[in-house]
Amino acid sequence: MRVWVSGARGFVGSWLLPRLARDGHEVAGVDREVDVRDAGAVEASLARAGPDAVVHLAALTSVARSIAEPEDAARVNYLGTLHVLRAVAQRAPAARVLLVTSGEIYGAHAPERSDPACAPPAFDESAPLRPASPYARSKAAADALGAACGLDVVRARPFNHTGPGQTDAFVASAFARQIAEIEAGRRAPELQVGNLDAVRDFLDVADVADAYVRLLDAAVPRGPYNVASGVGVPVRRILELLLARSRERPAVRVDAARWRPTDASVGNAGRLRRATGWQPRCPLADTLERLLAHWRAQLSASP
Repeated sequence: MRVWVSGARGFVGSWLLPRLARDGHEVAGVDREVDVRDAGAVEASLARAGPDAVVHLAALTSVARSIAEPEDAARVNYLGTLHVLRAVAQRAPAARVLLVTSGEIYGAHAPERSDPACAPPAFDESAPLRPASPYARSKAAADALGAACGLDVVRARPFNHTGPGQTDAFVASAFARQIAEIEAGRRAPELQVGNLDAVRDFLDVADVADAYVRLLDAAVPRGPYNVASGVGVPVRRILELLLARSRERPAVRVDAARWRPTDASVGNAGRLRRATGWQPRCPLADTLERLLAHWRAQLSASP
């Protein structure tokens, strides 16, 4: 199968393309050289590729950046998706399309104050969409486009995922980089954190790539699919697991710029499991150990 992938050199793309190649697929990956905001460029690229399947990964993914630049979030995430779907309709109308949106489109639950040990309810695909940021709103709009376009579209709604290669704009990678910098003597022994009581659903990026490959199977019914572990993890636990793998014991300081109100977001991936047999295989502790090793290696390789 020939697969056209946007955002091919991004975090998930760098894991997905090798996986597709190992499975015997021919991959036509594009990144910044095909700006998804340019409808003509997208259509021309798809026409050259002649794909059997399309994976649309290209996106502005930072919530913080979307707040600072909401117009650009809309142009990249919404209009970019519109351009890809229109190009598919014109140039590859029979292709299976994997449209990657986000678990953030559901919003988040307030914590259960009466019982701190109570697990937050998990969002399934029938949950109402309550996006709370420009990023999430642009992804919810893109998701709606995929549902209404009439093409063979599966909409993946991934929850938090991490692993080697992720930028430090995301919480686990931000912690790992700071710890590696402290170990290397490049940072004072003080970790800057946000709200450690927030609860999130974390996956390894390799498990996410596996889910995406499975969703490309034409036998999988079109529609939305959560990609999630189903397990709520306090952000504090992410920090504890990383620090347990370090010789350093830095002070932990709350940075007001990073702080957000306490909430919880966990996904139910039962529909994905039933349709594809997918299940996460990478233990979170192992994922974080590899993430920390990645940042150590990056620092060792730089002056």
